[in-house]
Amino acid sequence: MSTSGAEQAQQELIEDFEMFDNWMDRYQYIIDMGKQLPDFPEECKTEEFKIQGCQSNVWMRHDVQGDQLIFNATSDAAIVSGLIAVLLRIYSGRTAAEIRTTEPHFLTDLGLDKHLSPTRSNGLHAMLERIYLVAQQG
Repeated sequence: MSTSGAEQAQQELIEDFEMFDNWMDRYQYIIDMGKQLPDFPEECKTEEFKIQGCQSNVWMRHDVQGDQLIFNATSDAAIVSGLIAVLLRIYSGRTAAEIRTTEPHFLTDLGLDKHLSPTRSNGLHAMLERIYLVAQQG
């Protein structure tokens, strides 16, 4: 069975995290990933694109290019921007079918579920739900 792009992205992310010995370094890596997010259009920072369930402000939108879903998102919190970058690395640029069949095992593999505060974890799951919802409609 060939590995999907999303699955391969999860594996690469896990390998990247293995370079760091402690969670302070991992958090910094996540924050640094967030600093590299593409610009998010100001006019899209509206209720329509806002993710409910996040402690900080998060906006997410998507475009369809061919059979691929391209996600773009931003947050006003550094760590959340990093979590967005993690999700986009795995899910953006994939087909709806691939997104629907890619389990987010990186959450447990990386220990993100254990190391994020409950509010951050809830926000991460809210962003994941939005991604899957878009893929269900695609």
